[in-house]
Amino acid sequence: MFRTIRAKFVVGFFLIFCLSFLVLNLTLKEVIRSSNQKIITSDLIELKNNANVYVRQAFLIHHFTNNDLYFGQMAEEMIDDLHRASSSDVAAYTVDGILLYASDGSAFSSRSTDDLKQALDGKTAYTITYTGNIGSVYYSYPVIIDGVKVGILRYVKDFSPLYEQSGRILNFIFYVALAIFAAAFLFSYLLSRHITIPLVKLTRASTEVIGGNLNIRSDIRRRDEIGRLAVNFNEMIGRIHSQIATIAHDRDRLKELNEQEKRFFDNVTHELKTPLTSILGYAEVIRENGTSDPVFFDKGMNHIVDESRRLHGMVLNLLEVSRRKTERGTFEIVKAGVILLDVCDAMEIRAKRYKKTIGHSVQDGLYVLGQGDRLRQLFINLLDNAIKYGSARSEITVKAESDAGAGIIRFEFANIGETLRHDQLAEIFEPFYSGDRRFKEEGSVGLGLSIVKSIVDDHDGTIRMDVEDGLTIVHVELPAASGEDAV
Repeated sequence: MFRTIRAKFVVGFFLIFCLSFLVLNLTLKEVIRSSNQKIITSDLIELKNNANVYVRQAFLIHHFTNNDLYFGQMAEEMIDDLHRASSSDVAAYTVDGILLYASDGSAFSSRSTDDLKQALDGKTAYTITYTGNIGSVYYSYPVIIDGVKVGILRYVKDFSPLYEQSGRILNFIFYVALAIFAAAFLFSYLLSRHITIPLVKLTRASTEVIGGNLNIRSDIRRRDEIGRLAVNFNEMIGRIHSQIATIAHDRDRLKELNEQEKRFFDNVTHELKTPLTSILGYAEVIRENGTSDPVFFDKGMNHIVDESRRLHGMVLNLLEVSRRKTERGTFEIVKAGVILLDVCDAMEIRAKRYKKTIGHSVQDGLYVLGQGDRLRQLFINLLDNAIKYGSARSEITVKAESDAGAGIIRFEFANIGETLRHDQLAEIFEPFYSGDRRFKEEGSVGLGLSIVKSIVDDHDGTIRMDVEDGLTIVHVELPAASGEDAV
């Protein structure tokens, strides 16, 4: 296993270095070739511009009208002057490509005449010929005076120093790169060995763990990533026991959830059974005695009616709790602020019954995408809860405002009175939970806040309860909607 991993490293690094070395050399050659071409082109353009200035001045001084004839007459003198000025061999040709004069006839006996042929067609062209580090350029262009082509000038310029310099640079870079890649390959080989040996040790240790040996530990002591891997391996073995404990905890939590579900149904059964038993008992006594005892008859009938209403309310609450698992109904843009004000006015009578008042501050233009009836039930349940558990002769405050930056509407219901402990707030919205309050309104089964939570969740909102210094505050946040087409 160890030799296989190391072989893969070595072969992989070798292929990568060979390919990189080849690409580097080809790239450098292309860069130098392109740079040489730019230098040659710039030099030739300067050469052409200087020659054009010289030729134009000669024509202007002598005022010749037969330009092509004069070009032939002055060819020898012109070629000698240009040869001395440019330090290059120069030749003059007629517009038909006939050689008029050359500073060195042998220099223009080359077989390569592509540049001259293009000059005859009115183009400027050059041809590069080089062997090894010796390079020369044949450069031809038409001479045009007053829009008339009068002849052709052709240069042979030696660029051997440029190519010799380029060759030296390439050779230097080649040997430097070869040395660098050789050193890198050697380093990669040693690195692969440095990596694979501890990996093999860790592999053997992990095999022991798979076999059930949790007492094994890695003895690798390094300060790099592999050393950290060895430390993590040892910590992993140590944490297996804690993971087992976590699994046991999750098992106990699942059991607790199952027990909570059982308690939920037990509570439902108990809360439904109590009024049914009471109703059945009074009904059987009334059936046996009839109306012979009017006082008992009225008392029994009133009790039956009260318990029936209580039973009806509990059934409706249970149905509402179960709605969170069903599909949401149709939503529309509703005036949440208007609904809240209506609920505050309607609940004022119930608040007075408990010797309390309701103060509200509701901002105009509060719109929510939702179901108006369920939002009304949300506000009723929160206000009813505040009324039931608020202190006598206290004021319940209701606030509603829009937060345009966050795109939400905030509702706040606050009352002074008995409060829950902070550790109970997380469970307050669970069904049948009523905390450890010392009082509980008759008929309440702890479903109100659970229903509130389901309504808020269905409207993609959030709800939380805070308590401080005898003050209970319920915060509700719902996504805001545009007021167009509000109902």
